[in-house]
Amino acid sequence: MAVMESGAKKILQKLLYKQLKPLVKKIDVNAYYPREYLESLGKHGFFLSTGFPATDVLIREMKLVEETAKVCMTTAFTIWCHLAALTYLRTCENTYLKNLLLPLLENGKVLGATGLSNPMKSYAGLESLRLKAERVSEGFVINGHLPSVSNLGQNHWFGIVASVHEKKQVMAFVPCNIQGLELKGKQEYLGLNGSATYSCTFNEVFIPDQWIISKQADEFVKKIRPKFVMYQIPLGLGVTDASIQSMKKIQNKQNGCNQYLPIQPDELENELISIREKTFHLIQNSDLTQHWEDLLEIRLNIAYLTLKAVHGAMLHHGGAGYFQQCDPSRRLRESYFLVNLTPSVKHLEKLLNS
Repeated sequence: MAVMESGAKKILQKLLYKQLKPLVKKIDVNAYYPREYLESLGKHGFFLSTGFPATDVLIREMKLVEETAKVCMTTAFTIWCHLAALTYLRTCENTYLKNLLLPLLENGKVLGATGLSNPMKSYAGLESLRLKAERVSEGFVINGHLPSVSNLGQNHWFGIVASVHEKKQVMAFVPCNIQGLELKGKQEYLGLNGSATYSCTFNEVFIPDQWIISKQADEFVKKIRPKFVMYQIPLGLGVTDASIQSMKKIQNKQNGCNQYLPIQPDELENELISIREKTFHLIQNSDLTQHWEDLLEIRLNIAYLTLKAVHGAMLHHGGAGYFQQCDPSRRLRESYFLVNLTPSVKHLEKLLNS
């Protein structure tokens, strides 16, 4: 199953509507982490890459994120975290990680995450690297603190970048149960509290060489960052599409007075189709590393379109959209997470305009 076939689409829809949809309010209100759904995706082959063309895998995984985001962006975001981790291991040259851990991540027996929010900001000159690494015999010792890493838990691993000195950074893959790592749950957000987000404090954490993704992190990040950003685009595609469909369903209520509002579903749908076509054209016809700015522009445009769509849906639903647990207000909160997800809109604006 590379590009998603009809049989796979049916399986996904079954998982979405039997495993995920009944849990959406629990995820949103009670910070429930939908681990079972993520594991089921692995079990049914939605993360497999061996033997498939890389472009087909990317398209299939993009559509997986989009379809999930239509139902619950919190869960789609945890899939993005897992896909980022898969990208690190698929791209690295470490045979231990590729041969032993990558298959476990692809079949859902191990779940992955990305601790690269701080490094991405560091490379853009927004902040300094928070983790420090000291070279020791057969590995590195890591100290420092990451304020937020999502999709963590038992039997989860995540990527980190740490500074050895001013001109050298290393990237590693770290298990959550490693000695010296303290995880503290964070659930005070406006939304996305079911994303298993923790602050991570490293206190003399030993990372053996076999867990090192790259000893030249600066160059490695340039290789993986296009997919890191690309996998975020369908988060917005899914939420925007769901908002459009919700507006269409109520267009005849109150004698059709929604037709007088400035934001209309047909207009949003045309913009959505345009962004989706540009995205998949880029995937199918380009080396993503050679089109970094084009990718950033698409990522910025979908963030702004998602804001426009969820705002429009709130206007169309009126008072019915004002309830805390309703779908339009949930999507509104989800959209404000998307615009702050690294790279945030201000981060993107800086990259594109400086």
